[in-house]
Amino acid sequence: MSESNPLLAPNPLLTPWDTPFGLPPFDRIRPEHVAPAFEAAMAENLEEIAAIGNDPAEPSFANTIEALERSGRALTRVGLVFSNLVVSLGGPALEALDREMSPRLAEHGMRVALDPQVFARVKSLYARREELGLAEDQARLLERTHLGFIRSGAALDEAAKARMTEISARLAVLHTQFGQNVLHDENDWHLALDGGDLEGLPAFLRDGMAAAAAERGLPGFAVTLSRSLIEPFLTFSARRDLRETAYKAWIARGTHPGEHDNRPLIPEILALRAERARLLGYETFAAFRLADTMAGSATAVQGLLAEVWAPAKRKAAAERDRLLALARREGFEGDLAPWDWRYYAEKVRLTDYALDEAELKPFFVFGNIQLAAFDTATRLFGVTFTPREDVPLYHPDVRAYEVRDADGHVGVFLADPYARPGKRSGAWMSSYRDQEDLDRPVSPVIINNNNFAKSDPVLLSFDDAETLFHEFGHALHGMLSRVRYPSQSGTSVRRDFVELPSQIYEHWMALPETLQRYALHHRTGEPVPEALSARLLSARGFNQGFATVEYTSSALIDMALHGHPDPASIDIDRFEREFLAEIGMPAEIGFRHRPAHFQHLFAGGGYAAGYYSYLWAEVLDADGFEAFTEAGDPFDAATAARLRTLLSAGDTRDPMELFVHFRGRLPSTAALLRGRELVSA
Repeated sequence: MSESNPLLAPNPLLTPWDTPFGLPPFDRIRPEHVAPAFEAAMAENLEEIAAIGNDPAEPSFANTIEALERSGRALTRVGLVFSNLVVSLGGPALEALDREMSPRLAEHGMRVALDPQVFARVKSLYARREELGLAEDQARLLERTHLGFIRSGAALDEAAKARMTEISARLAVLHTQFGQNVLHDENDWHLALDGGDLEGLPAFLRDGMAAAAAERGLPGFAVTLSRSLIEPFLTFSARRDLRETAYKAWIARGTHPGEHDNRPLIPEILALRAERARLLGYETFAAFRLADTMAGSATAVQGLLAEVWAPAKRKAAAERDRLLALARREGFEGDLAPWDWRYYAEKVRLTDYALDEAELKPFFVFGNIQLAAFDTATRLFGVTFTPREDVPLYHPDVRAYEVRDADGHVGVFLADPYARPGKRSGAWMSSYRDQEDLDRPVSPVIINNNNFAKSDPVLLSFDDAETLFHEFGHALHGMLSRVRYPSQSGTSVRRDFVELPSQIYEHWMALPETLQRYALHHRTGEPVPEALSARLLSARGFNQGFATVEYTSSALIDMALHGHPDPASIDIDRFEREFLAEIGMPAEIGFRHRPAHFQHLFAGGGYAAGYYSYLWAEVLDADGFEAFTEAGDPFDAATAARLRTLLSAGDTRDPMELFVHFRGRLPSTAALLRGRELVSA
């Protein structure tokens, strides 16, 4: 490859990958390769679609549905590499490409989804589905493929199809802009501190803030808007003025007037989604989205949220009174503000449970907690994780592991654990390659991204540890997939089912035996004292009123926005104020996600009218984990085997059927309410 012009060499996004396990050749991929690779892959995909539509043979499952499954492989490969690098690496070149390519890819996707000849063949097969003698996974694939065409607008008239394509392209632009605006605000802001500003801050936080300052070329210490720094700062800083400054910066993301203001984007996004829903015959976007979920309707979602909202507020009010009582003894006057809650909650936790996060955190070393996640998977599912130093990676922070079981190679797991400028905030699982077995076995390449503050050593809070287990649960869903067709692989399931594997996996982090084996002090190597871990576990219901109010309010505003009859008319600031008053939001608890930085909803459409799904899945996971409790062993082999069946099935069966097969019955909310200690609140 020429150093001066990489394009003189073959495009590494399009050529065969001879790397170990067929990983992307990250060391050879440059931003200049992306657009030409997309162009070639889209052109190839259109040729494949034309060949399917023009096939003179009578439509069959093989020449239509399986042909669709084989189509677009090059586009999928390029798209997965690019989309992952955009959020994991960022930077001006990739972000500019994202803005350029997102509408073009959306238009291409709609061109495929609205192809009349292909849809006619799918429709013909669907009408004859009972006569085709299909296997269970094939019957579901045909049903879901047909539904996908319908929900994309393939049955509409030409004018409506054209409008659907315009909407899709415009939404792609807006989603990309929204996410990049939030990232800009997160990268742009920091609070520089010197040694006199550190009152109350434990050593682990000072280390993280020093590393953040050094990364930005600053002396001393810096608080950034990375959750791994901002939340502990709000928890420990004795300086109320600095807590207020940091909190207000955190909640102001996306609201700064000018080119990075997300508030004007929200009504347009909502209006376009609503228009698309009406074109498809639905009254609101929420009705459209929820028609294809386990919940099934907005009424069902509202019922679930209502079941926890009132008891959560009652519990939060009791928590507030306890916080205020302690604060008054320390001389605090007036009302609690949102930047006070975490600070006084930590003091109450110390007083009532003798539990100090600063005392706990030295026991939660990142490497040990990741090992705990690996070893738990080994005990449950028989998979092992071996570090590999011989594979190309896109950043020095990333580590690669080969995953194997008794039958041999399973896949590759990549871990990208640390926050850095340019990387999207939050935590997520994704893939560079999905498992399938249509023409030959294809093993998955799965990645977990977290945003832990980098320091030496890297110490996690217990919440951080649970987040690591959560994302690793998603990773297992992708890695343990055993399906024939790529469209059914791994996490390609309904939105309110996809969080079950991640949330149920969190339970193993809280096991006393996990804490004893892996919560080891970073200096002495001694396990967390049993009395301390017992206090930790006994305090798990502490502050659950706050946590439930913070989450549920975000789920409620999601439903309100996507059920609005005239979203184009929304003034988002006014809507937010009026909504908070309407639901009786406690003034001292802020939204977990204000609309202007609610990336789940507006940096993409995946969780739009779907943020409730974490709570829906918690019903499933809380009830599901009780299967292990009832078996008397959190590693019971028979129960673990049923769970692996659920994880491996992807979208080959209806999700409720999968759950019932695992649990033996339909789920109940009782375990969720008990777990959050809301039953008697």
